[in-house]
Amino acid sequence: MKVGFAGTPRFAARALAAILDAGHDVGVVLTQPDRPSGRGLATVPSAVKVLAAEHGIAVLQPPTLRSDEARAPLAAIPVDVLVVAAYGLILPPAVLSWPRYGCLNIHASLLPRWRGAAPVQHAILAGDAATGVTIMQMVAGLDTGPMIATVATPIAATDTAGSLTDRLAELGGGAIVAALASLEAGTALAATPQPAEGATYAAKVHTAQAILDWSRPAAVLERKVRAFDPAPGARFMQGADAVKVWSAEPSSAAGAPGTVLAVSRDALEVACGEGSLRLHTVQPAGGKRMSGGAFAAGRRLAAGGRLG
Repeated sequence: MKVGFAGTPRFAARALAAILDAGHDVGVVLTQPDRPSGRGLATVPSAVKVLAAEHGIAVLQPPTLRSDEARAPLAAIPVDVLVVAAYGLILPPAVLSWPRYGCLNIHASLLPRWRGAAPVQHAILAGDAATGVTIMQMVAGLDTGPMIATVATPIAATDTAGSLTDRLAELGGGAIVAALASLEAGTALAATPQPAEGATYAAKVHTAQAILDWSRPAAVLERKVRAFDPAPGARFMQGADAVKVWSAEPSSAAGAPGTVLAVSRDALEVACGEGSLRLHTVQPAGGKRMSGGAFAAGRRLAAGGRLG
């Protein structure tokens, strides 16, 4: 059975690795065009492209799939099934009907909750107790196709978007390999329509959403810190500088929002709209990560001072 694969970030690369490790024949890989990255804005390939190149797999990087011209190279490569994981481009009907068995999507949530681009971040922001992955038969709607398999996992109080994504990637790799094994054995994949109730949408996150508003409850801000790790990084403004917060802990101390309540060697405690937030690891703009206490000492912040 000839498998095609469409994906871009590390989450997708782990699924591709699982498919290759299971011995499936991957004939072509679709991934996003190389993008500038890092401080030097050097153009770098996606994690999926790097892995495909290591295995000698043909890679296509169309900036769009909307036109017949853009889709022409795909039509020349027959595939039985296309596996899609965090690809980043909408697949038009002509692509959805390209493979003999259609397109199977690995989505990082328990559908219909958190359809859309950022399901992991939104699950953490909402304080969900659990999430998971769904293997879905793709249709024209946004993550609305029938479900083939789901695998759940609890969200730990210490989970960041990074750690949770890594765990979901492993679960997704195992689930898609099982689905492909069934197809290869000639077993039709049973698909269940998504329930009409419980659907939520996980829009793409933007840097502006990562600003910490001290008038909000500490528990909400702590989830924001974890949801935006590793990117774009939760932050607060101190003067003209953006200071990222990489680890924090909610507490019950009270005070006017934004007021520094205490400074220790390891932490800087800030009053919130409800409770307080102990900032354990922060990173000033252009600087290295440091303890909240070291940051406070460098900025001469003490109890009674204010953060932006």
